[in-house]
Parts: sequence; C-alpha cells; structure tokens
Amino acid sequence: MSTPDRSVDHLLAVCRDAARAAGLHALREKARRSEIHERFSHDVKLQLDREAQHTAVEAIHKVFPGDPVLGEEWTVDGATNGVEWILDPIDGTVNFFHGIPWWCSSVAVRVHGTVVAGSVYAPEFDHLYEASTDTPARCNGVTLKVAETRRLADALVVTGSEKELNPRDPPLATAQRLAPHVQKVRILGAAALDLCQVAVGSVDIFCQTGLYLWDVAAAGLIIQRAGGSFAIQPIAQPGRYACIAACHQDLADDVRAFLGADSV
Repeated sequence: MSTPDRSVDHLLAVCRDAARAAGLHALREKARRSEIHERFSHDVKLQLDREAQHTAVEAIHKVFPGDPVLGEEWTVDGATNGVEWILDPIDGTVNFFHGIPWWCSSVAVRVHGTVVAGSVYAPEFDHLYEASTDTPARCNGVTLKVAETRRLADALVVTGSEKELNPRDPPLATAQRLAPHVQKVRILGAAALDLCQVAVGSVDIFCQTGLYLWDVAAAGLIIQRAGGSFAIQPIAQPGRYACIAACHQDLADDVRAFLGADSV
C-alpha cells in the first residue's frame, strides 16, 4: 500500500474539496433548513449541520482514511500521526436557518499542532478562500491582501456574540466599547467568513470571544497569509477562545487596549 501524499499542496487540495463538498450539500438541500436537530436558547442545530459534516469527513477520509477530525458536530478519533483536521460544516447556522446567505463551510488541517492549510467556502456567493504555509491567501484564485488602514478611527470592525450568555461579558459589550473609537461596528454572524473579509481587505478588525477552533483555524491562516495579524487566546470556558484579527498589528494592539484583560 502506497503512503498517502501529505505535501502541503495536497493537504490544501483536500481542505478545498471537503469545504466545498460540505457547503454544496447544504446549499442543495437548503429547502430543508427548517429541520431542527436540537434547539438552544440562543442557537439552533440543524439536521443539515450533521449531514454537511458527514460529507466533509467522507471527503477527507477518502484520501486520508483514519485521520482524526475535530468537528463542530462530533469528533472522530484516529491515527496518532500528528495530523488533525478541523472543520465547521455550516458556520453561521442561524443565518442559514433564516435564509440569510452569509454562511460558510470551513476546513483546516494542522500538523503537530500547527495549521498548515485551510479553506473557507461561501456557497451562496461561490467564494472559495484558501491558504497554506506554502502559498498566499486566495479567493477563487485571486491573491488577497489586507487593507492599509492604520488608524482605529478609520477602521471597520466586525464582532459577534457568544452562543451562551456570559454575565461577565454581556451581549454587544465589545461593540459598545469599541463603537466610539472606530468608524463603524458590524455583526454579520459567521465568524470564519467574517474573518476572511479581513484577508480580502473589506474589514479592518475582527474581534470576538467564545469562539471554537473550528471557527477560526482556516480563516486565521488565510488572514496571516494575506499579510494580516491574527491571534487567539483560551478563555475560562473549556475549548473556547478570544480572537483578534486585524489588517495591521498596530490596530490589533489598539483594540487590546480598549478591551482590556479579556482580550488576546
């Protein structure tokens, strides 16, 4: 039996194929978006979340059978070869549920703890964002570059709210703290796709707490390969992170100064 090709280029190709497969399944079946698997006070899990993850895992295991997968819907244990796939089959599920087209599928792969390739696919727009440690960030083959914004007062900021309410960080607290100091604050509702807008140059800063690795793994690498700043830090809730991404490090530092101890 031949050894699978684990070059970075091949890993990126599998990220691309898996993200596209998951996203296209959800898009084809979106008439079923009201099929709820589980409902929470401020969130919803759909049957299509589970189906899309199954589709992505199938695409990965077709090439690399037995590799472990850290997914939003479930985790797949596998070989201890230092390779782990990280995926979010539908990021922005609430948007998808309500028929808002701002959602995506995200797949990344890390080798010995370092993310080396990742892809984010936005099916409603047919936008495929991708990057690896060997290649620049691209969207549909076009190389991406972050914006040149340097002043916080000129910055467009995107943030979000945690799925579970946190008494120490009330909903929209980040937006309220930053709003007087920036051009505008927006909440779009799909962290991976939001982060990719920093790489594109449309958004200057993204910051949010309560995120999971599958929300940020692929998009964080895409930002870095587009020339931007990206950092995450564990918070008190297990498996959750605070994230700050910006087109330039000085903007990230300015955001940290305003957000204080809970920021990255």
